[in-house]
Amino acid sequence: MSNPSTLALTGFIAWTLLLLVLMEVLRTRLVLHRKIPANGFVPDNANLSPFMQRLARAHANCIEGLPVFGGLLLVAIGTGHTAVTDGAACLFLACRVLQSLIHLASVSAAAVTLRFTAFAVQTAIGVYWAVELLASA
Repeated sequence: MSNPSTLALTGFIAWTLLLLVLMEVLRTRLVLHRKIPANGFVPDNANLSPFMQRLARAHANCIEGLPVFGGLLLVAIGTGHTAVTDGAACLFLACRVLQSLIHLASVSAAAVTLRFTAFAVQTAIGVYWAVELLASA
């Protein structure tokens, strides 16, 4: 990758895709083992195990954040202002992955607090990026 911003954007997209692939592999397995019919899935996996529900939500969190955070990275890359985003790009990606992993692991109060902390760091980074990108426009 040419810079941390490009790496973070590509990593964010790849992580989102990985969560989707994992969900579809597990759903396919359920169908092949005749535990659920192919047309028996709901978008949030509400009729499946708690893990599958958390997986659907972790994937949805990525989908929800991609236009905002990915958009900021794309603006920086497209306008040549990656100096704004490069410094925190890898931290942002690490917090995104950590948020998802915590979501998959547990919904205990401690886990939710850690997950929120990872999200809050991403949000703070995004706000900083937005302000700095607007200032450099």
